[in-house]
Amino acid sequence: MNPILLVIPILSILMFDLGLTLRLSDFKLLAKRPLPVAIGLIGQLVVLPLVAYGLAVAFHLPPLFFVGMVLIACCPGGSSSNVFSMLAGGDVALSVTLTALSSIITLVTVPVILAWAVAESGAAAVGAVHLPVGNLLVQNIVLMAVPIALGVVVKHRWPTAASSMARVLGKIAFPALMLLAGIFFVQHKVTIIDNFGQLGSCVLALILLAIGVAALLSRMARLSGQVRRTIVIEVGMQNAAQAIAIASSPFIFDNPVIATPAIIYALLMNVVLLAYVGAIRMRKKSAT
Repeated sequence: MNPILLVIPILSILMFDLGLTLRLSDFKLLAKRPLPVAIGLIGQLVVLPLVAYGLAVAFHLPPLFFVGMVLIACCPGGSSSNVFSMLAGGDVALSVTLTALSSIITLVTVPVILAWAVAESGAAAVGAVHLPVGNLLVQNIVLMAVPIALGVVVKHRWPTAASSMARVLGKIAFPALMLLAGIFFVQHKVTIIDNFGQLGSCVLALILLAIGVAALLSRMARLSGQVRRTIVIEVGMQNAAQAIAIASSPFIFDNPVIATPAIIYALLMNVVLLAYVGAIRMRKKSAT
């Protein structure tokens, strides 16, 4: 079975679910509380790709892994971040706002950053990678913008049904992503295992640095603990399904090797953030 046949519906469902949860008040947060929104977006859309680039250079990643590292870093926040924020006692409204805004903004930023990453990696020079920017824009609109818009329309027209669908889809988002990562892992286990030492260390460093940078920026801005936890989760949780869809799409890269960092990221990201949420809940429990 071609994994892209799973990636497309899973990504579309996740984006549709995001649209079902959006409210006008979520976007009003940008005007009411611009600082935490700005910190979250800067951490995710600017700092994270730069950190990924630096790590790819530091770890001397081959060109295809280099592109894959920057790809996962420049994708928007993952939809499961809203659930993780709730479990961590974070600001769920802020989490939804950041996920929605990053999903919209990255329709433009992902092609720009990826074009830069392909050029910097040297992959284009040797003919290993070609980035059809037009195809990337179209695929992102079809698989992300359209499902989000449909979700918003359904919520507006049929709010009761939208709430029921959001509850169901919210429960399957995390298992669906794990299923996707598991299938890719099985199909490409030789490549992943052979390179896990170097690539796994690089991906883990990206996750830990993302969390650290998000926490540092939040503290420097003197944000509350609730808001800090939300920004840490948002910056630390990227949309791995989108990265896998871009890497494996026959219309874009059509290269499973580029998807490898995103597969490893999906697995390690959830382990690290589950540990983070668990530590927060234990600390709260011991404090009561």
